[in-house]
Amino acid sequence: MQAKRLKSAAARSAPVFAALGDQRRLRLLARLCSGGPGSITTLSSDGDVTRQAVTKHLRVLARAGLVRAVHQGRETIYRADTQQLHQAHQYFDIISRQWEEALARLKNLVEDP
Repeated sequence: MQAKRLKSAAARSAPVFAALGDQRRLRLLARLCSGGPGSITTLSSDGDVTRQAVTKHLRVLARAGLVRAVHQGRETIYRADTQQLHQAHQYFDIISRQWEEALARLKNLVEDP
């Protein structure tokens, strides 16, 4: 049962990890989390990246379920959606527990005469 649960958690978390594997997308999400919702214009205002690139990165984040887009008039406002991040965190918790258990078993084997 644990293996099935882990496989399911990995499948749900993989798109999140893939989306966050890019430094620009990670910074965009961090900006949305700390600064609140923003439009393409707002999110590309630092001049570091073009509006087209920001749009592309936001689409990847949206497909991973990390941002939500809301149309307001002629603009699209993007906001962070942290539910997928929480699920990815749960996956890391499972992996962490497995490693801790494995290391404890190894320690017992090494220290036991």
